[in-house]
Amino acid sequence: MAKGQLEFQEEVDAARIENAMWRSWKADGSGDHSGDHSAKTEKLERVRGSIGDSIDFSQIRYPQETRRCRYDDLPTFPVRPNFAGFENALQPASQCVVFDGCPEDPYHPSNTPIYQTSTFVQPSSSEFGPYDYTRSGNPTRTALEKHVAMLEHAAAAFAFSSGMAALHTVTRLLKQGDEILVNEDIYGGMHRLLTQDCAHNGVQVTFVDTTNLTAVAKAITPKTKIIHTESPSNPRMKISDLRKLATLAHQHKVLLSVDSTMMPPVICQPLLLGVDLVVHSATKFFSGHADCTGGLVCVRDPELAHRVAFLQNAEGTALAPFECFLFLRGIKTMWLRVNRAQENTVQIAKALAKHPRIKEVFYPGPGGCSSEALRIHNSQSSGCGCIISFTTGSVSFSRRFLDASRLFKTTVSFGSVNSLGEMPCTMSHASIPAEERTLPADLVRLSVGIEDVRDLLQDLQRPCPCCWESS
Repeated sequence: MAKGQLEFQEEVDAARIENAMWRSWKADGSGDHSGDHSAKTEKLERVRGSIGDSIDFSQIRYPQETRRCRYDDLPTFPVRPNFAGFENALQPASQCVVFDGCPEDPYHPSNTPIYQTSTFVQPSSSEFGPYDYTRSGNPTRTALEKHVAMLEHAAAAFAFSSGMAALHTVTRLLKQGDEILVNEDIYGGMHRLLTQDCAHNGVQVTFVDTTNLTAVAKAITPKTKIIHTESPSNPRMKISDLRKLATLAHQHKVLLSVDSTMMPPVICQPLLLGVDLVVHSATKFFSGHADCTGGLVCVRDPELAHRVAFLQNAEGTALAPFECFLFLRGIKTMWLRVNRAQENTVQIAKALAKHPRIKEVFYPGPGGCSSEALRIHNSQSSGCGCIISFTTGSVSFSRRFLDASRLFKTTVSFGSVNSLGEMPCTMSHASIPAEERTLPADLVRLSVGIEDVRDLLQDLQRPCPCCWESS
């Protein structure tokens, strides 16, 4: 094995052992040995003796007769690497492709198999093996969660049946009487979850402009436990300074949660900016083909990850094996898809800015936001993303604009290889009552795909070809 490969493997194994140490500590119910070097050494040798330096997950056993912890404290899947401090030497495009999802499989498949099973045979009636029930854990889901954790530099990542299931799990970290501060420009489904579910369960929901740090600081109370935002926000593309938000939140012992669906990990990694929880609707860029739904929660702290794992298992919201396989496949082309779509987005934004019927264009690129917002965005992301919103000054014209298009399919969602368009007020954000909505009724949102940009530009001329200036 080459030196670089050996160092890489040693780093991964070290991270795996560190994670195994934490789980072993939970499983045997022992106390804090932080100041006892001999106890640490003894425990490390015990972990090495039971699972080896190379971590053969298939041989892990959880004896039931001798355990001293609660059943609910047992891990529901094998130990896995903690990527929170991992420095990957590969470039982003390679990180999406170079990943072994099932190193323990004796047949060494080049792609992670679909473990399409609900149950797993146990070693004995008094022992648990690495998996027992797919709701609790499944090798295909483990592979997906490990790959996502690596891309996001997370202690752990968790895959859910939908983006909303992932967001709901974040809100379940709150208890009755707690408060969550939420960006005032937010995805419609999240607004509905907060105002019609969380608020009815004793959680106080307060909306605030997270682009205004002074306003956020004033809104924080002793009850505030989570600040949740999007950057760019959906659909007005407002930019929040995630580093400063994280610093502010942590000064008050508050968690910062970011829905980074618009900014996949190939262009933004919020956990590296100090964010505590990153949520994705994997349906978008992780899939990339609009053929499956799923959600992800990525966590920076192992203790918080343990709670998210408990909720995923207890509430039965985990992603099924087949969808996990589809997302694993989608990740391999994510860098290529996002890179190509971003190139198209820049060209389309320039063309829209010249259109006499377009009033304002919103996107994190030149001409799509203020210079200060663009500076902040560029400091925390490596690209503009693939979403553009704009207004026309006329609801009727906005509708004609979308209806006349042939390549921009009128549909909710975004992040697919093909281009999409919608009017948020009547589609993705229609669940927000009109009196509470802060969106212009004529707002149009485009999700730019990977088609030839010349075809996309020609398609956008259909509503009013005489209005376009040659670019």
